[in-house]
Amino acid sequence: MKAIVVIDQAAGMAGMKLVERPEPQAAINDVIVQIHASGFVGTELAWPSTWTDRRGGDRTPTIPGHELAGVVTAIGYGTTGLTLGQRVFGLADWYRDGSLAEYVAIEARDLAPLPGDVDFTVGASLPISGLTAWQGLFDHGRLRAGQSLIAHGAAGAVGSMVTQLARLAGAHVIGTGRAADRQKALDFGAHEFVDLDSEALEDVGSVDLVFDVIGGDIGKRSARLIRGGGTLVSVVGPPEARPADGRAIDFVVEADRAQLSEIVQRVRDGRLRTNIGTVANLDQAVAALTEPGKGKTIIRVRP
Repeated sequence: MKAIVVIDQAAGMAGMKLVERPEPQAAINDVIVQIHASGFVGTELAWPSTWTDRRGGDRTPTIPGHELAGVVTAIGYGTTGLTLGQRVFGLADWYRDGSLAEYVAIEARDLAPLPGDVDFTVGASLPISGLTAWQGLFDHGRLRAGQSLIAHGAAGAVGSMVTQLARLAGAHVIGTGRAADRQKALDFGAHEFVDLDSEALEDVGSVDLVFDVIGGDIGKRSARLIRGGGTLVSVVGPPEARPADGRAIDFVVEADRAQLSEIVQRVRDGRLRTNIGTVANLDQAVAALTEPGKGKTIIRVRP
């Protein structure tokens, strides 16, 4: 099969290339998915799980990409819950070869059915951004209707999902970013917007929740805005500062079939929009991934 591989961690994105690799085999509880579309997060190349297995053994060259949408073509021994020919989407295990390939071996539990009226490109754009937003807001942030939150990077792939899901939940959303992001953040549902280059974040006052995708000084300043009992949720590592009277949480997104199904249903009924930027085919993938544009970059593996 054709696959994108990264040679080693030192080479980084410069070591990314399109090669021929053996097709994967389905282990117990696995299925093989013929991939139609795949997503990629550039920070993957900094994660230890990209380069090693769970025992710490080297597995380079590695196939990156963990978001996928496609069709089940083989089912491993003992696997239940999915059928041959079924359309699926999901989040592949961090410690296994990923989705920038024509086929992937993946545990069935990491996949959800993809409805027939949802394009594969849309399906592949949802797992990381959608699940990160959902788990950060509701599992870790305990967001409730009537609360207020700051959604950093509100025009980005994750931030736009945070903004939409929080607004759907009845929260007041303050988006942040650069000046050029203002209208996009408002279009995705932010009630207010703060230009972090020219406006004072502190002027928004206290909030119940901060969803931090930036870290550093912005994360520290955000911690001071959490009102009593509130939460700072970070996806960029342990927060460097904690709220005076609240919680600080960092987490790694996990596959969840039920949550994926909730997210895709909101896409189907028009309550949730994806934030897709560049769409390229597999032959163009290296160039598209090394020079990403605005929004989520999706690789169409099959036409």
